[in-house]
Amino acid sequence: MSGDLKKIIRQEYLKCAKDPAHFMKKYCNIQHPQRGRILFNLFPFQEKVLHLMQENPYSIILKSRQLGLSTLSAGYSLWIMLFHKDKNILCIATKQETARNMVTKVKFMYDNLPSWLKIPAEENNKLSLRLNNGSIIKATSASSDAGRSEAVSLLLIDEAAFIDQIGEIWASAQQTLATGGGAIVLSTPYGTGNWFHKTWTSAESNQNDFVPIKLPWFVHPERDQSWRDRQDELLGDPRMAAQECDCDFSTSGDIVFYSEWIEFIQQTTIQKPLERRGVDQNLWVWESPDYSREYMVTADVARGDGKDFSACHVIDIETNTQVAEYKGQLPPKEFGYFLTGLATEYNNAMLVVENANIGWATLDAIKERGYRNLY
Repeated sequence: MSGDLKKIIRQEYLKCAKDPAHFMKKYCNIQHPQRGRILFNLFPFQEKVLHLMQENPYSIILKSRQLGLSTLSAGYSLWIMLFHKDKNILCIATKQETARNMVTKVKFMYDNLPSWLKIPAEENNKLSLRLNNGSIIKATSASSDAGRSEAVSLLLIDEAAFIDQIGEIWASAQQTLATGGGAIVLSTPYGTGNWFHKTWTSAESNQNDFVPIKLPWFVHPERDQSWRDRQDELLGDPRMAAQECDCDFSTSGDIVFYSEWIEFIQQTTIQKPLERRGVDQNLWVWESPDYSREYMVTADVARGDGKDFSACHVIDIETNTQVAEYKGQLPPKEFGYFLTGLATEYNNAMLVVENANIGWATLDAIKERGYRNLY
């Protein structure tokens, strides 16, 4: 090899080691479903995401379908393995086959590298690739002990919203990540209240270490509205298409109240209160008491501090209409006095109070006042 060629290769190697985007665009091949083997020519949005991954140890990505984010994560993993010693990368997905696909993408890129970029592999099978510099990538299916008892440099979690035990997996893996590792969590949305949704919303409000990256369908430069409309037809269900394309938690998963129902109620039923009163102005009144009607007051009790609220609703039981509402942070005993007064005002309404734990203090206050129409 001539001196000039060695110099060029050395310069290229240093560029690759410094910039994973340069490494992928020039030397990583991928398997395109229509075009076969091609160079991974990153779209601008993919390159931005890649740099965010590189700059931030923890990334959580809420994404549309078919944006190439799994392939991008595979390329980033290979870059870490080649240019850093003793890195342990673990891929977790709902099924072992899905996790194995990530390793397969890494292996395909590795197999098609030029010889001067390759590091010999000590282990190369369906579920792992280990290089002789000590770096390894492994695939495993989701289980509560995945990632436990091993030092993980990078944890890749694919379709996290669909993994039932993801909270336990994260708890067990986080201890090993605390020594300097990172995590990339990818998923389309699947309902609310699960670990992925909670972690995403916490990341948006800067309450955890994750950087939130939202990638709806239109970030892809080759997609337009006609492509989006076509997804409704291909997937056979507008809700499924919204879940897969729009990054909207409210339209995804097995939900009880569909977003269009809630929107209908907002547009046709919700009204501003006639008055707001009370010490904290948190008693909202839509209808004043009518002493010819019967009412019920239902109450949920909180401690009255921190972020938790006590609340109650006044319902006209003949029409099933909400006529008043309270949400505030009164201490439990004061909340009992407040409820007694409110129920008395609304024609001695039946008072129904949650009686678990802290609710007993509120009930004692109501009994102290001698209120009798108490469930």
